[in-house]
Amino acid sequence: MALIQNKKVHWNYEIISRFEAGIELMGTEVKAVRDGRGSLEGAHVTVRGGEAYLVGATIQPYQAGNTPKDYDAARNRRLLLTKTELAELATQESKRGLTIVPVAVYNKSHKLKVEIAVVRGKKTHDKRETIKKREAERDVMRDIKGVR
Repeated sequence: MALIQNKKVHWNYEIISRFEAGIELMGTEVKAVRDGRGSLEGAHVTVRGGEAYLVGATIQPYQAGNTPKDYDAARNRRLLLTKTELAELATQESKRGLTIVPVAVYNKSHKLKVEIAVVRGKKTHDKRETIKKREAERDVMRDIKGVR
């Protein structure tokens, strides 16, 4: 079960490949994420200097009174990946038209993981096709329910 989701990913992008990464957080940020106080809207991943960073994700403080004065909710957070995964992401990121976005943050055996995906933006006509397919599936399901 995802603690934080980026719901617009499937609508705005065509997913090419997925990766699972650890995320480097402070203690209060871990509590805030487990409480669902975060947003992945507009966030993306950049690979620089052999490391991957989550840029644009916001994690609101767990207890506003107990957070440090210089706490930045939208700071860049390092993602923990293997060297081969980092190399693959760097090559994918350098290709024209591809970007890396976070899909969800979730628990996996007491650790927080981020699902990231290499994506290509959908055009307007692709989104229309998605709507048509969804409506056709709904009509079929209504017909099946009506028969029984």
